[in-house]
Amino acid sequence: MDSEYSTRNRWLMRVLEDLHVVENRGSGINLMLDAMRSANLAPPKFEDKRNSFRVIFYNHTLLSPESISWLNQYAAYPLNDRQRLALVFLRQRERITNKVYQTLNRVDAQSAYRELRGLVDVELVQPHNTGRWTYYTLNIPDIVATTFAETPEERVLQYVREHGYITRGTLMRLLGYREGQAKWLLLKMQPEHLQSVGAGKGTRYVLP
Repeated sequence: MDSEYSTRNRWLMRVLEDLHVVENRGSGINLMLDAMRSANLAPPKFEDKRNSFRVIFYNHTLLSPESISWLNQYAAYPLNDRQRLALVFLRQRERITNKVYQTLNRVDAQSAYRELRGLVDVELVQPHNTGRWTYYTLNIPDIVATTFAETPEERVLQYVREHGYITRGTLMRLLGYREGQAKWLLLKMQPEHLQSVGAGKGTRYVLP
C-alpha cells in the first residue's frame, strides 16, 4: 500500500496539536512498527518530505516457511535472532543500512553497527561505501533447503561418500561458500557427521 498525505495549514495543525485536539504527527509510528513486526511483516518505508510524509507498506511476510528453510542452512553460525531476521530481509530487499536495521529490530545505532559488523565478520554480508553511505548486501549463494537431499550438509556428505574425504577448499567450490562460511559448516557437522584428519591446510574431513 502506498499513500501520501500533506498538511495544508501547518500553523493550524500545530495549534490543534498543542490543544490536544489531534495527536502529534508520528506518534503512532512505534505502534505501527510493533504491529508489523509481530506479524513478521517487512517494516514500512518512510519518506519525510518538506510538506508531506509518505509511508510505503509491504504486504509480504519476512518469515515464510520457505525463508525459514533457507535460513536454517546457517543455524551453526553464532548469530542472534535480529541478525537472522536481517539476513531474511536482505534476501528479499537486496540491501540494508544501519538505519533500516534499527527500524527492523528496534535497536540503537551502535547495536545495529555492532551486529551488522558481526555478519560481516562471518562473511555472510558484504559492506559497501563508508560512513553514512554504508549499506550491506548478502555475501552468500541463494541455496534453498527445500528437502533433506538439497541441504548443504547432504551435498557435503554425498561428496565424501563418493570421494572418501573433503577439504575446506573443495567445500567452498562445491557450495560457492567463502572461507568463514565453510569453516562454520564443517564445525556444525562435527563430530556427528564428519571427523577431521590432519591439521592446517592439509586437513581432510571424512566420515566417522
